[in-house]
Amino acid sequence: MEEIKYNNSDTYKKLIQKGNLKQNIYKNTLEAFEALKKQALLFKKNWDEHYASKNNLIKVDIKVDIEHEFKLEFSTDVLLFMMHSNIFEFPRAHEVNRLPYVREDINRSYCGVIHIYNFLADSFKYNRINDSGYLVGRIFINNDNHFLIEGKREIGMIANNFSKNNFDDTAAANILDAGINYSIDFDLLTPSYENVKEISVLDILQTEIQSTTIKTAKRMGFRFMADDDIIR
Repeated sequence: MEEIKYNNSDTYKKLIQKGNLKQNIYKNTLEAFEALKKQALLFKKNWDEHYASKNNLIKVDIKVDIEHEFKLEFSTDVLLFMMHSNIFEFPRAHEVNRLPYVREDINRSYCGVIHIYNFLADSFKYNRINDSGYLVGRIFINNDNHFLIEGKREIGMIANNFSKNNFDDTAAANILDAGINYSIDFDLLTPSYENVKEISVLDILQTEIQSTTIKTAKRMGFRFMADDDIIR
């Protein structure tokens, strides 16, 4: 069988261009993730040096269980930082695609993503697998090392800074501080009586074997960047 040579140079050029773009975005996102981890370590170090001895009932700790993920535990809360290993493009209808910064170069709409979730510390301590964590925010980092934080409200206000915000140690420190403050103020409310008025024998037996089937989670809510002028 005669060998047919593939010689479409445009395809090779596209492969090189898109591949280099995504690799560079991945690098920027990984550096941003490491900057967040560094600030979390500094937060713990400062706590240990200046506050821990006088507040021994409050625990501050960091756990790095797997690549691209770490947990910052403080008192009854946990902030879980998760970096996705893939690169994404914003949907066509997204606010970001209306920005002049992105319209000048569509490649700026490709981003790496870091998610930040708030959990109860006891959910992990007691292996309560039915408990929920809530998305505090997600950070998008592009090829220019510019970033935006998407919350549930006022995305236009946040997205408008995409052309100016460079991700650095200051940005990481501000994001971490905002996340911690958000979690402290995001209180656990008593569940509805109707939701917990019955429990089965199976629930009790499963609790003894593994974890409680009664779901515990903070109330639904979302403030983070959208409600406060913390990060610009």
